[in-house]
Amino acid sequence: MTDLNAELRTFYKARQQQIPAGTREIMQRAVRELAVSGQVDRALTCGANAPLFQLPSATGESVALEDLLAHGPVVLTFYRGAWCPYCNIALRALQQHHTDITARGARLVAVSPQIPDESLTLTEKHGLAFDVLSDLGSDTAKRYGLAFDLPDDLAAVYDRLGFDLQRVNDGHPRTLPLPATYVISRDGTIRWAFVDADYTTRAEPADIVAALDALGETR
Repeated sequence: MTDLNAELRTFYKARQQQIPAGTREIMQRAVRELAVSGQVDRALTCGANAPLFQLPSATGESVALEDLLAHGPVVLTFYRGAWCPYCNIALRALQQHHTDITARGARLVAVSPQIPDESLTLTEKHGLAFDVLSDLGSDTAKRYGLAFDLPDDLAAVYDRLGFDLQRVNDGHPRTLPLPATYVISRDGTIRWAFVDADYTTRAEPADIVAALDALGETR
């Protein structure tokens, strides 16, 4: 297991000790059920055309995939939101590899269903140098085959934990994306993909960089 996922597993083990057994079982069961639901198999993967999108950034600018691809390959990562500690760890790891990604002529963008204000807070907190985009209603995540609805018991757990997804997801509290990362070539084709039903597992930044090297595209 490489660096990011090793950090995630360490955090997960410590986190489990802080969560009541009943709540822990609800969370673990939701992951198991999502894994066997076929959702991962419905997600886009290598060889597919990446659906185009135009989404607002944390600073209110409109960012279009078509415009990004005009300048080079794109690393597109989907995450659940700033309320998710695993997402925060993953985004910090991507920031640490941001120079490696841009040195290969690529643009990194992160997408979640949260409102721009939440994205701005996240960007400032972690000093993110890449665009963090708001996919309100998860329409883009749906087009990539990543969107799913939380089961009732897990949604209730998140409410009790104070995540307030009703507010941060602008009235769409139940729909989230699978953790996913894509490397998209300039012609709009997905050349590398990572998709997992387990929100505690993420794409390794080193694997993303290796995928860009295999792509061989530069500015």
